[in-house]
Amino acid sequence: MSQDLNALVAEGFSARYLELAGNITKLSDCLSENQFWQNPFSFGNSFGHLVLHLTGNLNYYIGAEIAVTGYIRDRDREFSETKRLPKGEALKKFNDAVSMVVSTLKSQTAADWEKTYIAKGEETAGTRFSIFLRCITHLHHHLGQMNYLCFELVGKKATGL
Repeated sequence: MSQDLNALVAEGFSARYLELAGNITKLSDCLSENQFWQNPFSFGNSFGHLVLHLTGNLNYYIGAEIAVTGYIRDRDREFSETKRLPKGEALKKFNDAVSMVVSTLKSQTAADWEKTYIAKGEETAGTRFSIFLRCITHLHHHLGQMNYLCFELVGKKATGL
C-alpha cells in the first residue's frame, strides 16, 4: 500500500468515525435523561445501553487489541447495566473511545493495515483494515437503531442525519 493510500484510508475512516459519533451525540439531544435509558419495546436495548455497547466495542476491538490500552471488556454488562450514568457522562466515554480510534487510525503504517487480526468474537483471521471497517459498519448499524428509538420515544426522526 502506498503511503498516500495509507493516509487516505486513515483520514477517510477517521472522518467517518467522527461523523457517526457526532450523529449519535446530536441524536441523543432529543432525549431526556430518562428517555436515554428507556426501551419502548419488549426487545432490543435502550439508547443508553447501545452507547455503552458501542463504547465497549471500540475500546475492546481497537483499544485493547490494536492500541494496547489494557481495556477489559464485559460485553454482557453493556446490555444489562442497571447503574444509569448521566447521559453526558455516557456520551463522553463514547466520544473518548472514538477519539482513541481516530488516534489509533492515524498511527497505522502502510504495513499495519494488512497485519493479521484475531480477537474474541473475531476468531476468523482478518486484517487490521477489516476490523476498522467492521467496527465502523457496526457503529452505523446501531445508529439506525438509535434513530428508530428516538422516533418511538419522541415521535420524530432526527433531522440532518
